[in-house]
Amino acid sequence: MSKADVLFVSMCQDILDNGFSSEGQQVRPRWEDGAPAHTIKRFGVVNRYDLQEEFPALTLRPTAIKTAVDEMLWIWQKKSNNIKDLRGKIWDSWADENGSIGKAYGYQLGVKYKFPHGEMDQVDNVLWQLKNTPYSRRIMTNIYNFADLTEMGLEPCAYSMTFNVTGNKLNAILNQRSQDILAANNWNVVQYAVLVHMMAQVSGLVPGELVHVIADAHIYDRHVDIIKELIARPQFPAPKFSLNPEIKNFYDFTIDDIKIEDYQKNPQILDIPVAV
Repeated sequence: MSKADVLFVSMCQDILDNGFSSEGQQVRPRWEDGAPAHTIKRFGVVNRYDLQEEFPALTLRPTAIKTAVDEMLWIWQKKSNNIKDLRGKIWDSWADENGSIGKAYGYQLGVKYKFPHGEMDQVDNVLWQLKNTPYSRRIMTNIYNFADLTEMGLEPCAYSMTFNVTGNKLNAILNQRSQDILAANNWNVVQYAVLVHMMAQVSGLVPGELVHVIADAHIYDRHVDIIKELIARPQFPAPKFSLNPEIKNFYDFTIDDIKIEDYQKNPQILDIPVAV
C-alpha cells in the first residue's frame, strides 16, 4: 500500500479527533455564499516521505500529477507571477485583470541577490550550491518577503525549502504556514517530491527524503464529511515515477519529461468547495 495514503489517513484522523475548531471565532476565509469558512486544525504537523522507497502520490483519490508539476515549474522554473503562463485555473481567484498575482511566488524566486559566488536568483543559487558546495548547510529558498506582502495577491502558503545533502542523497524540508488538507495536501507533496527528483538529477545526486512541515494543517467544516469518506477508501500501491534521464539542466525539464506508471487510484472527488 502507498505510504503516502497511510500518512494522509493518520494525519486526517488526528485532525478530526484532536483538532481545534475555529467555531465561534472570527475567520477571514468565506465560502462562495458568504458564510464564514471554519476549520478544524492541528498545529505543527510533520510528514516524512522517503523518495527512494516510493513516489508519494495518494491512491485514495487521483492527484493530477502533471498539472501539479506544471504549477511548480511555473513558480520555480519560469519564476512567473502571471496566470497566463500557467495551464491550470486554480490561481484565477487571486489574479488581477491582467493575470498577475503581484509580487508573489515565482516573482520572489526570480529576484536577484548578491551571493559570494555572484549575482543570481534563489533557484540559481540552490543549483550552484548543489554542484559546488553540496554539503553546505545554507542551501535554501524563502519567498515570504515581508517588504512585498502588501503587493501579493496571496501570501505564500508553502514559503521555504531547505536542501541538505547526505552522502549522495538530496533531502529537503518544505515549510508551509497553512494548508487546506483536502484541496492541497498531496498536490504540494507531489510538486515538491518532483522538485527534489529534478534537483537531484541535474546535480548528480539521488533523491532522498522530503520532510513536509505544516504549521496550520486544517480541514474546512464543509470538507469534514468528504474527508471521512475519503480516508475509509481502499488503498493501492504507490505508482512508479521516473524522469527523462537525458535532462541535465533544470530549466530544460517539461511535464513531458515525467513518466507515471501503474497508478491505481480510487475515483476523483468532484466539486470540492473552496474557501477564499
